[in-house]
Amino acid sequence: MITQKMNKIPNLSPGGPGGLSKEKVRDTPVKNKTPMNGYDTSVATKKSNILILIITMSIIVTQPTAGQDKSPGLPVEKQTTLGLYATAKEAYEKWQQAPDEINILDVRTPEEYIYIGHAPMAWNIPVFIQTHDWDAEKQHFSIKPSAAFLKQIKEVFKSTDTIYVMCRSGGRSAWAVNQLADAGYKNVYNITDGFEGDAVSDTDSLYKGQRLKNGWKNSGIPWTYKVERTLMKLPEEN
Repeated sequence: MITQKMNKIPNLSPGGPGGLSKEKVRDTPVKNKTPMNGYDTSVATKKSNILILIITMSIIVTQPTAGQDKSPGLPVEKQTTLGLYATAKEAYEKWQQAPDEINILDVRTPEEYIYIGHAPMAWNIPVFIQTHDWDAEKQHFSIKPSAAFLKQIKEVFKSTDTIYVMCRSGGRSAWAVNQLADAGYKNVYNITDGFEGDAVSDTDSLYKGQRLKNGWKNSGIPWTYKVERTLMKLPEEN
């Protein structure tokens, strides 16, 4: 009879002969076990966490907060309750694409509209009226709100019309947009650089204080001095 010799298997239990001490067992790091199907669940967990993080960040970036300005960096005086904005050039391009659907409204005084120039297609309905009262603090003649503004607006535009509003540089037009919003108009944009544009602020420039930076007049788009009387609503006595 052939007798096979069996190699003696050492006792590797903690504390046993040839085994690890209990202290070494406690100090020995335990590697992640891979399930029988070969799929490492720790990797899946990490991928899942990364995916959740990506989705969360995309929601934070794309979801506007309440009252968020759609034009970051816009001065407060040019912001509106509707939050709809365009530059003069953008407004003109929109009008070019759909002249029967896009309306351009100039809310400056008739004096500005006539003598400084205007967009050829723009209605002139002043939101403020020029007075001859001298404002010593501001060092110019004051203006006052036109009581007929909304009445004249309703004679020309429906509340569903799309209207792009401009003044000299975006301040009065923002005020006008808010008046229209309160009256139920929803599709009203503020032309943030207005007709004349923002003033040059560079102290070293010969043109400091002059309105040459942007605006309808400085954007290479059509403007005119020619007056179409039918496009004007003259101020009424308040």
